[in-house]
Amino acid sequence: MKTKNRFITGYAGLRALAVIGVILYHLDPNRFMGGYLGVPIFLILSGYLVTDHMFHSYDEKGSYNTNGFYLRRAKKLYPQMITLLWVCSSYILLFQQNLLNKLNQVVITNLLNVYNFWQIFNGQSYFERFAANESPFVHLWTMSIEGQFYIIWPLAIFLLVKFVKKRNIRFWILTALTLASALEMAILFKPGVDTSRIYYGTDTRFFSLGLGAMLAVVWPTWKLRRQVRPQDSRLLDIVGAISLIGILWMAMSPIFNPVQGFVYRGGMFLFSLVTTIFVAVIAHPGSHWNKWLTNPVFQWIGSRSYGIYLWQFPIMIFFEDKVKDMADHVILYRVIEIVLIIIISELSYRFIEKPMGKITWAKTKEFFGKVTNLQNTFIFQKAAAVMVAIVFVLGTAAIIKAPSVKAENVNNSPLARQIKKNRNQQLKDNKRLIKQAKKSRSIKESKAEILKQAKMLAKTHPVNKEFEKYGISQVDLQLAQKIRVTAIGDSVMAGSSQNLKQLMPNMIIDAAVSRQLAPTIALFEQYKNQGALNPNVLVGLGTNGPFSMNDVDHLMSIVGDKRRVFWINIHVPSKDWQRPVNNLLQKASQKYKNLTIIDWYNLAHAHNDWLYSDLTHPNPTGSKYYSAQITKTIVEKGLY
Repeated sequence: MKTKNRFITGYAGLRALAVIGVILYHLDPNRFMGGYLGVPIFLILSGYLVTDHMFHSYDEKGSYNTNGFYLRRAKKLYPQMITLLWVCSSYILLFQQNLLNKLNQVVITNLLNVYNFWQIFNGQSYFERFAANESPFVHLWTMSIEGQFYIIWPLAIFLLVKFVKKRNIRFWILTALTLASALEMAILFKPGVDTSRIYYGTDTRFFSLGLGAMLAVVWPTWKLRRQVRPQDSRLLDIVGAISLIGILWMAMSPIFNPVQGFVYRGGMFLFSLVTTIFVAVIAHPGSHWNKWLTNPVFQWIGSRSYGIYLWQFPIMIFFEDKVKDMADHVILYRVIEIVLIIIISELSYRFIEKPMGKITWAKTKEFFGKVTNLQNTFIFQKAAAVMVAIVFVLGTAAIIKAPSVKAENVNNSPLARQIKKNRNQQLKDNKRLIKQAKKSRSIKESKAEILKQAKMLAKTHPVNKEFEKYGISQVDLQLAQKIRVTAIGDSVMAGSSQNLKQLMPNMIIDAAVSRQLAPTIALFEQYKNQGALNPNVLVGLGTNGPFSMNDVDHLMSIVGDKRRVFWINIHVPSKDWQRPVNNLLQKASQKYKNLTIIDWYNLAHAHNDWLYSDLTHPNPTGSKYYSAQITKTIVEKGLY
């Protein structure tokens, strides 16, 4: 007697939890730092259900309908994917042409299911959430991995069934491939190096799919007994509860911060393993977890999870590009984004995913017959056809135009050029300054004597006179010539480092794009170990994300209480962490007597004309005020 693959309704609940986690991560990657782990859940489910279905077919029929599988996958994945690509391309053409560069490559590689490889060589980091040109397609890397899996796996299972007859040997082959993938991720991880290669790579992410496939060998859905002893049922429920608690704990734990090494050195594999156990429990008819995860809300979210995943990131990117005061209305704007995601996902599900899943050639001919009907009938179908035509024309125009848009429109702005130039100069100057710092000793003159000399020199040999109009006196400009500072910061500091160096020539500056505090703390320790952590330490971190008081404590313990620390607060109104970061810095300054906050926020807030269009990075004029304010504060309160 033939058995059917069971439809496990509880998986809709698991998909709902996964996509909620991803949305929360994209909305607030610093508070919900483990939300990205929703993706391995999708991969495990795909690995399990697809492999289970194939083995079942071979077990029952001795063959598998590969063509039918490809057709079902194409009808499931491509209609919404194509719609997303063309709708977003149309929007970019009309409202955000700074994203046109390489749009044609993005579209083509997504259609060919190789976008994750393209991202490795061309795309920005998945974890970079502060960029004027942030792509709305970054999240689609996972769809390419799934697409590659769907293309290759029927052949892989065919070969496995044909040449490996014993189930246990099949299991160990899949186990070897899975462990090799996890091991490769761990080996390729290098601290301080961008993780895009191992985060996007099909080879380094296969272990989640592999764990699902392994489960299909030892836990086939069609062979699980429906009747089990009460104690076995309780055991399944307990194991399910423990695994779910583990999943939730890992998704919320700071150790799963994706910029930390633990994630790649076994952490993500551990999460996938625990999730695989939960997937197994849900599948078993003797467990109650399938029932507990089956409810109308989870069913609604789970059934639309594909569309929700596709649309959520572009909606956030497009919305946040137009909103410049996110920090002042965080909750309101987040609610608006979620509402937009729900509405658009529902429309996509009702009018694209469901109809296209049932499409046939006869229905297609019928639709075009209604559209071309010259009578005043079938208004809905004709309106839909007109809308599709408009989106197709605009999207295609954007894709055709993309190759003519030079990369400099995106990557070679005045700010980007200045940061690159400054960074090169930093690396050149720092070698000399680090050697000098190792030999230097604190100036033995009293501050009164130094001040006296500065006043005299201010009259006889003035320096940097052009900066006096930016709020700094000639005496302070003279003092700045002698003061020794080690400065570590992000792109805001990097964009002004040439002015800071002009004002404080003995300053060691190490400022780079995209830096956050936690992964940069080791850099302070590195400078300390080199003997290059000067008596005054300038910190310019916080623009790219918040941090905890524990992070501040860690940094201050490295710096010690013999040095003066100057921390520039942030002005980043488009991000919801602006206020939390500045409030935390204020508390930290009360906790540490040697910590001074340089209040750039209030100065910038009152002078938006000093900033580039992102309202965060100082423009050439703002850079002068920024540098003058920092210098003035350091010479007044710093150590000599």
